[in-house]
Amino acid sequence: MSVLEKTRPVERPEAPHKPRRRITDEQGRRVRAWELALRYLLLLAVLALTIGPFVWQLSTSLKGPTEDIYSSPPKFLPSDPTLHNYDRVAEIIPVWDYALNSLKVAGANVVTNCVGSALAGYALARMRYRGRRVATLVFILAMLVPTESIIIAQFTTMRELGLNNTLIGVMLPACVSSMNVLLMRNAFLNLPYEIEEAAFVDGANAWQRFLRIALPSVKGTLAVVAIFAFMGAWDDFLWPLIVLSDPSKFTLTIGLNYLHGTFANDERLVAAGTIIAVAPLIALFACLQRYFFRGVGEGAVKG
Repeated sequence: MSVLEKTRPVERPEAPHKPRRRITDEQGRRVRAWELALRYLLLLAVLALTIGPFVWQLSTSLKGPTEDIYSSPPKFLPSDPTLHNYDRVAEIIPVWDYALNSLKVAGANVVTNCVGSALAGYALARMRYRGRRVATLVFILAMLVPTESIIIAQFTTMRELGLNNTLIGVMLPACVSSMNVLLMRNAFLNLPYEIEEAAFVDGANAWQRFLRIALPSVKGTLAVVAIFAFMGAWDDFLWPLIVLSDPSKFTLTIGLNYLHGTFANDERLVAAGTIIAVAPLIALFACLQRYFFRGVGEGAVKG
């Protein structure tokens, strides 16, 4: 072996080139870095617009009486957090009694909307009878009628039924919402007919097909209906204000109005009352969010 052959460097194989990691969306299309950054900036802006006022109210409700809430620049975090404002709200108005009244109305609305909307939606989607399209059109037209235009007729009806100044009178007009009925109808329409046809061949009647096949397949839509019904009843202000006259039966939205009227100068109390009113909505959404995001496109029965 010659000297040149001994001193010749050994050629090593080149390391394999690692491909650059590509960022893609849910359809597999490539997303550029600046597009991704722009999306996150827009999401942060929307988050600030939606969550910012609530977080500011929470911060204001935790500030003490000696802390300036109108300082410039504003201070976001309270220097000495306290829950005294919530105690003061409970001392000024019977807030927990009002919250219990609202909970009764909202809970009854959730039950009646879930049951009534599911039954009506299944009948519109699966049953075969004359006038089904007309009934669907009636529900669509009912959504176009402003509530303020029929509120006098509703009040007259409640008075004739003897339900004026009662929580039942507050709950009854919104016990079944036309929008919730249409949501349930669309959910049942998305279910394949073959599953119910197989159950019909096995001898299942309409109630069995509804309870054992159709209803368990639309849990996501039921969660949407429950959240909408609870929010609508909990946040309603105009109708309870008209139909109720006994302060012991006031709902929370009417009771908190006293904080805006008599104690409007103390924004800490108003902020504390706002947090008390919003907290149940957050709790309900936290419990049902797993079903909420399933939406109306759940499809067939699992398993």
